[in-house]
Amino acid sequence: MRLIVAEKPSVGRDIANSLGKHRKGKGSLAGSGWTVTWALGHLAELAPPDAYGDEYKKWRLETLPILPERFKVRVNAKTRDQFSVVKGLMRDSSVTEVVNACDAGREGELIFAYLYGLSGCRKPVRRLWISSLTTEAIREGFDALRDGRNMKPLEDAARSRGEADWIVGMNATRAYSVRFGRPGNVLSVGRVQTPTLKLLVDREREIEDFKPEKFWTVYARFTREENTYDGVWFRKKENRLKGKEAAEEIAEKVRGGTGKVKKAEKKSASEKPPLLYDLTELQRNANARFGFTADRTLRAAQALYEERKLITYPRTSSRYLSKDMVGGLKKRVEAAGALPDLAPFAETLLEADKLPISKRIVDDAKVTDHHAIVPTNRKSSGNLPPDEAKVYDLVARRFLAVFFPAARFENTTVVTEVREETFLSRGRVVLDAGWRALYPDGVGGRKEKEPPVLPPIEVGQEWRVAKAAVKEGETKPPPRYSESALLGAMETAGKFVEDEELRQAMKDSGLGTPATRAATIERLISVGYLVREKKSLMPTEKGRALIQLLGDSRISSPELTARWEERLAKMEHGSETRSDFMADIGDFVRKLVEEVRSKEGERVAAPAKRNGKRGAKPPQRNGSSAASASEPSGEALGACPKCGAMVVETKKAFGCSAWKESGCKFAVWKTVAGKRVSEAQAKQLLTKGRTGKLKGFKSKAGKPFEAALVLDAESKVRLEFESER
Repeated sequence: MRLIVAEKPSVGRDIANSLGKHRKGKGSLAGSGWTVTWALGHLAELAPPDAYGDEYKKWRLETLPILPERFKVRVNAKTRDQFSVVKGLMRDSSVTEVVNACDAGREGELIFAYLYGLSGCRKPVRRLWISSLTTEAIREGFDALRDGRNMKPLEDAARSRGEADWIVGMNATRAYSVRFGRPGNVLSVGRVQTPTLKLLVDREREIEDFKPEKFWTVYARFTREENTYDGVWFRKKENRLKGKEAAEEIAEKVRGGTGKVKKAEKKSASEKPPLLYDLTELQRNANARFGFTADRTLRAAQALYEERKLITYPRTSSRYLSKDMVGGLKKRVEAAGALPDLAPFAETLLEADKLPISKRIVDDAKVTDHHAIVPTNRKSSGNLPPDEAKVYDLVARRFLAVFFPAARFENTTVVTEVREETFLSRGRVVLDAGWRALYPDGVGGRKEKEPPVLPPIEVGQEWRVAKAAVKEGETKPPPRYSESALLGAMETAGKFVEDEELRQAMKDSGLGTPATRAATIERLISVGYLVREKKSLMPTEKGRALIQLLGDSRISSPELTARWEERLAKMEHGSETRSDFMADIGDFVRKLVEEVRSKEGERVAAPAKRNGKRGAKPPQRNGSSAASASEPSGEALGACPKCGAMVVETKKAFGCSAWKESGCKFAVWKTVAGKRVSEAQAKQLLTKGRTGKLKGFKSKAGKPFEAALVLDAESKVRLEFESER
């Protein structure tokens, strides 16, 4: 029997429906000769530091760095039941082959690898590798299953990425928090998030250090018969004057004069269609056009892929298609044309004998794990939720646009001389809108300001100066990062790259991957390093203090992190070894810890209070974490017995301050069995592991009783009765 392991229940159902009749089992679906089961995201995860020894339960500099020789993987307690189902099926004697049908990418490979290893399975593995979840795509994928052994480089890259993040994050966060964090304030430091934060802090410093300077420009309006055009004064390519008086003199000099045309040049120009979408470009465009966050766009795209089956796999870094897709492109055009606004453009393409294919659309050499995001051949019903409708329109519109011809223009440059002063005029005539016809409001959603159409102008003509004026201006600082701009900066490790094809060539050397960048931004916000202010992202005082504290540490270097990402990409293709990469990560962390030990600096305070609380209300989490009830409101009571971070008072409990960073859920609730626990009692419990006998507890029946609060071997708080002592 063949066992098929999907990443999510919904995908498992899609696979089962594509394969034929089936019956429902516990956490699985069974058909003739096959069974489909699934993970629930990460059923297994890397174990925390205390799994490697009791000395790591408390956060101490002396115990760093933590560098496991072999990483331990543990089952996620919340999904243990489903893991038991998967494990049982993997070890079932009737199963002869296992198909890894998790998402076709680095993360999906890791999810399966952990399950396979923890289950003790040794059966042969095949890999389902598909880019859409339509019935046709799933069936085609099963007809072309890959040998699981060939996926080893991808698995190595996935394991290395996870372990590198663990090593850098755990060691750096503990080191900086112990050395420089104040009680109750964890300094979260990460391999990707910290260099990303540095980009924003550096930009904020540029803005603050910027000193605006005033300048003046001189404009003239030329007229001849009933025609007019405007020009701006220039001299030696410079059109700004630093003094108002000089500008006024020029305006007065040319006012009422006659200009003679010294140059009237026309040049044809063309603009190619933009490339197809990868995830980063889709997120950037949705942010610019609709104000969507990167995470919001990803959620909509994931729903369009998994639930609606309307687009292909969204977590891709490629902007090209493969040759084997060419035969089915017309069906995708028909599907995109189901949107009323796009129907005329789809009809135009379908009327041609064949679609115009170029290397800007189809290029096998530039397709990595997945091709670009494009529509499937399933037509939209038109009843999509608003976010999904907008994202689908972006994908479908871009897909049609790439097959249209380049936009063609005629650009005109005119130089007019008046009393030895020269004025420059530029104009444009659209000869053929081409692909831009699909974007009447501009690619970014805003009507782009284009040069005016100039009247017929020839060299030697004389035009009267109808008006001359001076305009005052001021230099502006660089803008704060919008989410779109930050995603672009992460893609190129902070380097400004406007050319689409060059950015695509740099995709393996950015900060993080298209699939992780949204989560990195949200992480920086959740730990209090960034805030959203309208359409901009701004570093908080806590974020700025951390980057200042780090100084020139390599942990905040975008270039270093970009090189790591490049090496992980090479590992996926077998040209980088896992052992070399991990050895370098270990060396890096050893040096980082020594650097922290010898570093001088002041402790970083927690974020300032807002409306009586520290920072914004944290996101709610599943499970009974004290910190999820409220933000810290007091000083530290002691060290957390589970992870060594600080325990602080919140509205409903005395809980671990590191719940956001490490997920630690240690809590001493303020009300236990009807009794109010005081701060002094909580301190006694933390320092001695138990309190004295306490009165005031009540049973479910309302009967009073006495007991002590104690910490058990797993650092859980329980009641101990006198008979137990």
